[in-house]
Amino acid sequence: MQIKVDIGKTLRSGARIFELSARFESASQRVVIHGPSGAGKSQLLKALAGLATPDHGRIELAGRRLFDSGAGIDVAPQRRRVAYLFQDYALFPHLNVRQNIGFGLQRGWRNPWSRVDGEAIAYWLRAFELEHVAHQLPHELSGGQRQRVALARALAPRPDALLLDEPFAALDHGLRERMRAELDALQRKLAIPMILITHDPEDVSAFGDHVLRMEQGRIVYAEEQ
Repeated sequence: MQIKVDIGKTLRSGARIFELSARFESASQRVVIHGPSGAGKSQLLKALAGLATPDHGRIELAGRRLFDSGAGIDVAPQRRRVAYLFQDYALFPHLNVRQNIGFGLQRGWRNPWSRVDGEAIAYWLRAFELEHVAHQLPHELSGGQRQRVALARALAPRPDALLLDEPFAALDHGLRERMRAELDALQRKLAIPMILITHDPEDVSAFGDHVLRMEQGRIVYAEEQ
């Protein structure tokens, strides 16, 4: 993955002002951005996904300009070909596992029917060992199962990159270790580039081929393995 980021954004909340000024380049398949809460990590990830618009700057991914304030380019989130895994997974509570996974495969599919089939959905159900819960709703699943469903839904459209926002923060210690191992194996199998943000040193050790340290809205340190 070749990514180039040079963006700035001013965020205001009452009297508080936060300046995001992030600049980095990477050709790594695994980029980890770590730092304390409030460092601006999530804002940076949202800007990459197109869920937040920088005030100025440029974002390039795999040779495509996703954002360029000078050229008036701001590619819509659904056209950026990046998958964003939210910290709370953001599954649709009224859709079962099969429908959640299939949601990203059909444009404008707001209310999918109760029986959804297809080779692509079946593939991801098998890949994440979710076949036995395919007809269950999110509230009926364990934390690990919900994360698998969210990952499957994110990967089903075959994105160019995977963005992960503190993916293990909501899991207990034992499950966190298991899900790290599963994500590690999956990323290597699919060879999909990923950018992961975290405050957990164990995530850095597991996935940090290119490690960036973020503090107060800026990248202050970078190290490649």
